[in-house]
Parts: sequence; structure tokens; C-alpha cells
Amino acid sequence: METITIARRLAELGQKEEAQKAYMMALSLEELPPLEQFEAASYLFFSKGNPQAAYTVFVRLYNEGYYQDELMNILWQAFYQPNEKKLRERYQRNCRALRRYRYCFRKEFPAFEELPFRFFPFDEKGYLPYYPEKKRFGDYVNFNDTIIDRYFFKDLDKPILAEDVFSQYHLEYLNDNVRKSEWVGKENHIYLYYSDWLVFCTHLQCLDLGNLLQDQKLVFLFEEEKAQYPIDFKERFGIDYSQYSVKPIGVREVNKLIWHTQLATHNGGDFFNEILFGHPNLLALDSIMMESMEKMIRETRQNWKKNKERLTKAPAYPLLEHIKDPTEKDFFVAYYLTQKICNKYDPTSRIVPALLFQPHFPNMVYEIHNTDNGKLGTLYSEQYEEIRKSPLFTGFKYIKTFTPMRRITTSYAATNRYVYWQALHEIGEGDNQMIPDVLGVRILNRSFMVDVWDRLYRDSVLVRFEDGKLNPKATFTALAEFLDIPYTESMTYCSTLRGINVPAVDSQYAYGGFDTTPVYNTYDDFSDDADRALLEYCMKDAYQFYGYDFHYYNGEPVDDDWVEEKAKGSTHFDGFVQETFEMVLNRMFLEDLEKQGPDCNTPSNRENAKEKAASQAQQRVEHYHENRVGMVKALQKVVSFVNKEGQPLHMMKPLLLDPKLLEQPLYH
Repeated sequence: METITIARRLAELGQKEEAQKAYMMALSLEELPPLEQFEAASYLFFSKGNPQAAYTVFVRLYNEGYYQDELMNILWQAFYQPNEKKLRERYQRNCRALRRYRYCFRKEFPAFEELPFRFFPFDEKGYLPYYPEKKRFGDYVNFNDTIIDRYFFKDLDKPILAEDVFSQYHLEYLNDNVRKSEWVGKENHIYLYYSDWLVFCTHLQCLDLGNLLQDQKLVFLFEEEKAQYPIDFKERFGIDYSQYSVKPIGVREVNKLIWHTQLATHNGGDFFNEILFGHPNLLALDSIMMESMEKMIRETRQNWKKNKERLTKAPAYPLLEHIKDPTEKDFFVAYYLTQKICNKYDPTSRIVPALLFQPHFPNMVYEIHNTDNGKLGTLYSEQYEEIRKSPLFTGFKYIKTFTPMRRITTSYAATNRYVYWQALHEIGEGDNQMIPDVLGVRILNRSFMVDVWDRLYRDSVLVRFEDGKLNPKATFTALAEFLDIPYTESMTYCSTLRGINVPAVDSQYAYGGFDTTPVYNTYDDFSDDADRALLEYCMKDAYQFYGYDFHYYNGEPVDDDWVEEKAKGSTHFDGFVQETFEMVLNRMFLEDLEKQGPDCNTPSNRENAKEKAASQAQQRVEHYHENRVGMVKALQKVVSFVNKEGQPLHMMKPLLLDPKLLEQPLYH
């Protein structure tokens, strides 16, 4: 029996909730003819089951030409008329504000009824435009969607000219990030050009311009008025901005954060920091441990509250003294502004510098929580939860996120090298440093999969380390466009406090600038084909999506024996684990024998201690093997990764390069 037949019967029996579920299922699973779609949507709507689903079906049917009179009657009465008063009042309020505004040169606005199209509210956030002449609804639009997908700040030689900006978020972004002319000592208005006067007017029913006009930064130009750009304010309005001195950047001017994420360890993040370090429109420092930064900001704010006067000699005091109750975000920005190495930004620039922040963790550890018998997987990372809740992030209105990715097997092997050498060093210093299961951590690390509605990832992009090294012009031109900062000479080289293209540390494995050795070095002394094949198998979706070829996994069928074999085939890494655990345990056992006295500290007991240490170290290796197998089996069950609400996660979109700017073929 068809689902819709069941739905009808349930509706006849008065079982409303069950009927609603059945009608929803019929709409999602069956290819219904238009009349039955209308029936299902109508029941959902009038029974107050799922009005948004019904709305969507109504609009689709209307656009396809079905039952337009009946559908418009429903849509008009249910969705438009209850909101018309609010739309009309907002339109009239904006018109009044623009009539009074000095830099809007058109004053005759059409009556609300004369606007060429309408906006039907769809939900609390967005609208569906309706075009009467075409008898058609347009695509859903959210004027406050937190994505900056325009390259507003490509060229700062002249005042900003932005065309047909209808996003409230974009308008506020421009107003908040372009400095006042009086503060930079030159004409620096934002010229908003609209190619169609009536289209602009129609959007005034959805926008709120009142607060944006207070600073008088905006100049509105329509149609033929574009020829007026840029205006000579001295000649036309008698305002000579050159008489003003440059005003230092204020703490609350900085409201754009660029989050440089840590996808995993040894992922090439330092390279990107060095590219952006000297940018004149950024406040940039090296990677900073998240825990250290949060602790410092929190303690500074607490001390400020206890005794503000005692801190008058603190570097940040002049920046914060006039703020009534500085937030942690204020102290965070003030810290950057008072760091001498941050003062590379251009104070005369037309825009406020963005704050570049790469919070660092010893590792990014993910867990997969399975539901629906393992078919659905949700990702959890304690490190990300710390970032998501941090006031250092939540205080920023505008957030751009970029994530470097390095070939996963290369990054993994480089991490093995680091943790082994680090463990040997720490053990040599007397610490009990032992190596965690780096392979297991990597198997579960899927930080490239994101909830696209997550505020911190809403405006994000993934950029490949190899592209930055092999095709720097194409990569960093594209990255500058995404970040909405100019592509500058400072992005053509790597710089740190120590100079240009200097290796970050003294090491045979540290390479400065655009040296491509880290791209091709596979670190064979620190990993094996088996563990790398296992990683490629577990990450095959990421490899395919981000353009990496398989080097170790050959596409062969995978069964339990294959997984067992590969999980135990990490000879190099497991050897490091065995060696370091054995060294630490042996020392601990020998120290314990010494404490027990000469009677216990005998050669025989010392030999037994050595054997016990070796045995327990081997048990640790075997425990790692078992965990890896369990992780892979859990991954194999997952059909889809979802957020906490059950909505699917998506691969972070990759940074796309202009083929014309490629210097070498794309790395695979």
C-alpha cells in the first residue's frame, strides 16, 4: 500500500500526528503527482504539522504552474499579509532616513504598492522574493547570513566601491571595518552603487539602514550616478579630510577575527602564519597555545577588575581605560595591539586590521559517538568545544576561518618523528614522557568535516599545504580574496621576527620559505606502508574530495584480516612506543627497587624489572593495536556523519585556485 494512502486513512481516523508523519514520508520518499503533493502539503499546513515543509511544496508547485490561484491565496493570507505591516513600516522608516541623509542624492521614493516585487517571509531568518510579472518565487535569501562572499577590500588605493550590496550583514561589515575619513586623514567613504533604483528601493522593506547612517560613512549612488565616484569632498562639500591626523586603532574597532585552525599536528600551519605575518591589514602573532592565551586574558581581566588604578603602567591601559567594563575580547585585542611585533599593520589604511589567531593544542583529538546502531556518527573534540565556547571567539562579530591541510600520511609520519624525538628528549631530562597512539588519533580525526551552520565554520575554507608551497601565487591570491584582505607583497615570502624565509627552528627537518622538501619528504624512517595504507583507507573520502592520490592503499577489498594486518604493521611507530615505554617503566621500577634498599636492589631483581618493563611496554603496543582495529570497525559502520540535531556534516569547501595563475601542475 502506498504511503499516501496510509496517510489518508490515518487522517480519516483522526490520528493527526501519525497522518502528519505519513504525509511527510510520502513527500520525501514517493514521486507524487502535483495533486497529491498539494494534498499532502495542505494537510501538513492546515493541521499545523510542518508549515515550512508545506510552504516549500506550495512554492515549488506554484513555480511549476500548478494551482496558482489557490496556492497564492494560501500563501498570501498565511505568510505575506500577517507580515505586511512590518515590511511596510520598515520600508517607510528607511525612506525617511535616506531622505534626511546627506549622501543619498535621490529623495523621491516610490510608494510601497509601486515596488516591483514583494518579499514573503519564509522563516524567522529569511524571505522568498516574489515577482508578480513573472508569476514566480525566487530563491530563499537570508539578509543576515554570516558569510562574506564578496571581495570588498581587494584594492585599497581608492575608496571602497561596492555594487548592488543587498545583504544586511555585508552592509554592517563594510560600515564596521572601513575607518572614518577623519580617522585616516583622507577621503574614505564607502560608495554603495546600485544599478537599479527600484530594485534597491524594494530591498528597503527587508534592510535596516538607520544605525548604518549615523557615522555618515556611506555614499549612495544609483544608475548614472556611478560617474560621480570618487567624490571630491573638499570641492563639493567643503570638507578637507587631510587636515585630520591619523587616529590609532581602537580596541573596539577590531571586530573581524581570522581563525587559522589546527586540523592536526604537523600540518603546515607555521608556513601559513609566516605568509600572513607581515600583512599590513592584520594583527598577527605566531601560533599560541590556547590554554596559555585564555589563562593570561582571564587573569588580566580579573586583576583589572580588582585594581584598575594599579595597572596604569600596563601597555594596554591607554587602550582600555575609557571602556566601562572591558570584555575578555577587549583584553584579547588590546594584547595584540600592544605587541610590538604586531605593529606591522598600516595605521593609515582604509580598513581596520583583522586579528589573525591560531590557537594551538598539543593535538586535536576526536571521538566518534555512534547512534542508530552505528550508522550515524557525531564528531566530538574537547579542543574544539573549548574554542567554540571561548569568549575570545564569541566576542567577534565577523569570523573568517581557514584550515590548512597537508597530505594526511605525510603529516602523520612527521608527527611520529616529532613525538619520538620529543619523548627521547623529555626522558633524557628525567621526565616520564611516553608516546600516545598517534595512528589511532589520526584514524578518528575528521576535523575537515563541519556543520555548515556552525557559526565558526559558516564562512570557512580548506587550503592545501602543497598548493601553498608549489603554487604560491595562485594559492595566496585566492586565500587573500577569501579572507577579504588585499594580496600584498608581504604574501610573496615567509617572514618571522627572525627575518625572511628563515627556518622556524634549527633542525635538519626545518625548511624556510617555499622550499618544497616538506611536500615530497615521506619520512619513511618514521612510518610504514601498512599504517599509511590504513590511514588512506580510513580517509579515502577526504583524499578524493581534496584531490590527493592514493599512494599506499590500492583499492583492494578490506576485511577484518586486512584491518588487523595494517593496524599491526606500523613497525616504526610501534617500535618508538615500545622503546619509550620500556625506558620510562624500567627507570620507574629501578627507582622503586632503590627505595626498597640493598636487599631488594639486586642484579636479579634489576633484570626482572627490565623484563617486566619490556613486557608491559609490549602490552601497551598490543593495546594500541586493539584500539585501532576497534576504531576502524566503528568507522566502517558509519553511513553518515551528522551534527547533534541529526543534520549531515559536509566536507569543508576547498580553496579553488585560478588555473591561469598556476606555476606548476596541481599536486596529487
